[in-house]
Amino acid sequence: MTDISPTAVLFDLDGTLLDTIEDLAGSMNATLADRGLPTVPTARHKLMVGKGARAYVLQALPDDRRFDEAFVQAFQTDFRADYAENWSNRTHAYDGVPTMLDDLSQTGLALAVLSNKPERFTRLMVDHFFGDGIFRIVRGAREDVPLKPDPTAALAIAEVLGVAPARFLYLGDTATDMRTARSAGMIAVGALWGFRDRDELVAAGAQHLIKHPGELLALI
Repeated sequence: MTDISPTAVLFDLDGTLLDTIEDLAGSMNATLADRGLPTVPTARHKLMVGKGARAYVLQALPDDRRFDEAFVQAFQTDFRADYAENWSNRTHAYDGVPTMLDDLSQTGLALAVLSNKPERFTRLMVDHFFGDGIFRIVRGAREDVPLKPDPTAALAIAEVLGVAPARFLYLGDTATDMRTARSAGMIAVGALWGFRDRDELVAAGAQHLIKHPGELLALI
């Protein structure tokens, strides 16, 4: 149990609620292949995502193409266009996530999503997989707001919901998420089913680790 009874839960999206890696890797590798560039094994994509679309593109590109800004921007545009057509091919909710959300909804806790995925895709995917009645706030990357791990967006969500940051559980699967939670003064919970491992989450400040979505209720 936590020392403070939570009244809200903030969720990361990719690697936490949804397993998106096959579609992300598919679109990135298709964009690379279209330019005759080396593709990247799917397992490596798990270590590349989480810090926003531009960071993902830069990690996927060969070293000699990362400093050509015009090329990077054009590549990112094409990657997003491919992903817009293919984001739902293999993406799915992790086992146990729908039940976890249903159970949490019954408790009356305020639920929200914060992702470094562009806001258009974040809202589209949440609506597609979970409908529009579970989360009070859904936010993705916005041009005028710093990306996670900067706590600005997380704190803005807390303010809109009228819940003190210390009353939030923050569930995510990467160091970025744990650092966001700790910087915002939220309770950092690491999802061990996601894209990163226990060591990364612990090193980044995870206060709790759970192996299955159903275990989150025990922290309430």
